[in-house]
Amino acid sequence: DLDQAAMQAQLSLMTPDSFQQAQQIYNKGGHSKSYALITLTVGLASDIKKGDQILGKNAAGTQVNGKAAADYESGLQQIKVYYATTDLQESYMTCRVGALVDTMTDGCFVADGVLTIDGKEQSYVYDVATDNKADRTIAGFSTGAEKKMRNGCKGCPYPDFMDFYNYYGTDDYAHQWVEAAFEGTQTSFNRGGADFRQYGLEGREQVIKKGTVYLNILMYVIRELEDALDDCESQSLTNNYNSVHAWDEGVCFYTGSIEGVDGVTSDGKLLHQLADKRCGNFRTCGEEGTSLDGMSKINHDLFDMFALGNHQLSSGECSSARQTVRQMIPKFFVPMIQGTLRYAYKVDKLQGGEVENAEGAIFAAAVLPKVYAVSPSAAGIIYDNMKVSSNPSTDFVAVKNAFQSVYAGLGITCADVGGLWFDGQDKYYEGMEPCDGAALSVQSADENSGNQLKLITSFCVTMLAIFSL
Repeated sequence: DLDQAAMQAQLSLMTPDSFQQAQQIYNKGGHSKSYALITLTVGLASDIKKGDQILGKNAAGTQVNGKAAADYESGLQQIKVYYATTDLQESYMTCRVGALVDTMTDGCFVADGVLTIDGKEQSYVYDVATDNKADRTIAGFSTGAEKKMRNGCKGCPYPDFMDFYNYYGTDDYAHQWVEAAFEGTQTSFNRGGADFRQYGLEGREQVIKKGTVYLNILMYVIRELEDALDDCESQSLTNNYNSVHAWDEGVCFYTGSIEGVDGVTSDGKLLHQLADKRCGNFRTCGEEGTSLDGMSKINHDLFDMFALGNHQLSSGECSSARQTVRQMIPKFFVPMIQGTLRYAYKVDKLQGGEVENAEGAIFAAAVLPKVYAVSPSAAGIIYDNMKVSSNPSTDFVAVKNAFQSVYAGLGITCADVGGLWFDGQDKYYEGMEPCDGAALSVQSADENSGNQLKLITSFCVTMLAIFSL
């Protein structure tokens, strides 16, 4: 969430140059998996293995700890060295450069000096400003999707990713959405397209900063949970470290480092914070889901299941863990539905303009593929009302009815979503009351045929450290 925060800071300046800088942060990062690209003055004295310790010094002469990023043969002159991390949020990584505007170089190797590699001292040179990079980026969550979610993993293809692939027609739909928004161009999806030429910087800011979370990061959270299931071994409990590790990464990418161990903050940047913001709009906060403040019921439920899934994987209960994941995933999309409904109402009844249309469009884009998998006609109604437009024509009742027609198919309930609350009059907005649980129908040809937040430990700082609503 730190890359997300850095990117948003640039977007908020609202200039073409700041948007270009934000785009660089999106693509190149700076906070997560930092490494130095080192050029040795003489080739490696011996072979080294991935993970082998490499020691050097910073500009102040203090020792810097790193490790080889890959296997390297003797004689090679260019090597990639990952910097070591700590469990302290304030100092988890003290070399943060990449594409960041506000860099930190205290923990970077000095520009030229000596590294100790496999017990041997070797001289090197590199550029502190340009050769310190980041291996984990927000863009990478989407650009690597094909191999990680569709055809290069043990459990591929992952079903939720396939809903998005089938709808948009491309593996890197999230990246294409964000890049088109940065460039002010249009996407080339099979369906669900967006023409960002119709927006100025204000609208584009919304679809970028929300798109990176709702499209790039959300699907990667799901990917980590699926990866944990792929690694689970019911016959060998001692071999489930990788499974639990992937699960914990999913928790961290959902939550972010800014949330802290209690998850009580107003400036979180990822999905946990989104759920808490939307519950205040839809009166779905608290353990019972009937309050206007506090942690969302969605987060209460999810962290109970995060804890359960961790236990199941640790115990080799792979089938049970898979059932837990299937119960969790529908809940991820509830805040997306709430957001779409909220901005449908704002545009239709409260004279919402470009910003409100943009917010509604990105919320819809994050859930339309799931709706389409249940009912193409319902998805069509939502898209037609919520698509990117400089002159939107939005019927909030049509959007609400289309969503309610697929709640059962999505695995959620009316109580999960709630109703749009009018604080000024202490009641629901007219027409936006919670539904009663009865499924509505959208006629068309195609249809006629316990608080576990303590999981958020300093682990999230060292594993995450990237990514605001």
